[in-house]
Amino acid sequence: MFVIVGAGAGGGLLARELAKNGKNVTIIEKGPYIDSKDAFNYYNEYVPDVDLLATTCVGGSTIVSMANMVRALDSELHEYGIDLSNEYEYVEELVGVHELDDSHIGKGTQLFLDAARELGLDVQKMPKAIREEECIQCGKCAFGCPVDAKWTAKDFVDEAVEAGATLITDAVVTDIILCNLEACGVKYVKDGEEFLIKSKKIILCAGAIESAVILKSSGLTGIGRELFMDPFVTVGGYLKDINFNTEVQMAGLVIGKNFVLSPHFSTFIYEDGESIDAKDTLSIMVKTPDDAKGYVHSDGFIQKVNTINDIRYLAQGVATAGMILEKAGVDPKTISSTVYRGAHPGGTAAIGKVVDSNLETEIPNLYVCDASVLPVAPGKPPILTILALSKRLADYLIRGY
Repeated sequence: MFVIVGAGAGGGLLARELAKNGKNVTIIEKGPYIDSKDAFNYYNEYVPDVDLLATTCVGGSTIVSMANMVRALDSELHEYGIDLSNEYEYVEELVGVHELDDSHIGKGTQLFLDAARELGLDVQKMPKAIREEECIQCGKCAFGCPVDAKWTAKDFVDEAVEAGATLITDAVVTDIILCNLEACGVKYVKDGEEFLIKSKKIILCAGAIESAVILKSSGLTGIGRELFMDPFVTVGGYLKDINFNTEVQMAGLVIGKNFVLSPHFSTFIYEDGESIDAKDTLSIMVKTPDDAKGYVHSDGFIQKVNTINDIRYLAQGVATAGMILEKAGVDPKTISSTVYRGAHPGGTAAIGKVVDSNLETEIPNLYVCDASVLPVAPGKPPILTILALSKRLADYLIRGY
């Protein structure tokens, strides 16, 4: 039996591949099984010390993602003997990665693309996993798609269950069970009752924070000491009747040396009594890689320090976003920004430090396959890279058993 802890990007694809190849698979998910349209109700509780966006439900944060699919960390992973070329091709075909048709590129996004090109920036359409024939262009990707037009890891979990996998929801894994110094099962709590399930292989896919907490409980050292999370802000201003808030979000991409930019609407740009209407706002997300100066405690409490490089890179991105907005016609006097927030936490069980190139820990039969294993911050959406790593691990496990 294979026990997979977590039903996000890594866990979903692993479960699908293993189950479709006739393996006995049990998925244990901390959150509930939900309708995608209700995903906004399952964002994790706001913690003022570290404003980190994540959801707890089947599908994980993919259910509120923008379905952005970019390759990341290729050269960094090559250093550990990991080449994901074949896995990327497999996953991209599986989830339908492509640039959106022009029919789904809105006016605000087109202004972003045109202005960035005029400024000589490296600009392109964002590769996505969205089905245009189903997409109603409502601008609500981050709330959970109301018509299920985008791929999410929930799709893979559904396929795994159809192939015979068992899904246990609303269950919190508390410990790894060892037999003769090897992982052989997990303990979990559901509805106040503790359960134990035995397994030949255990794969943690619960995300960088939850996986770190579970690994700490297993007695492993060096866990959660180098937490990164891509810092981001959204910068925007007044552009009459642009109606950008109803477009498919993040459908364009500018790749800078130390940042990426993408057109993105946020309701949090104006929070000080300003009266600019949402339909009159054009805005850009600025996202950077950060130094891994963070720590996850055994109870899940997070400490994070911003370095001078973190601040410098974000400032460079914000300045560039401002130039694009002004070139696109935004009134420069109205440009404002959200507060600093974090996304895509990772690095808490990094390849080469906690797991080997096959994602196995020093405890035999215990693996990790989520953003925890990424060796450095990608500064880009990591979903496609996690999916590719998951496909690679699934193939490895299938070959071995």
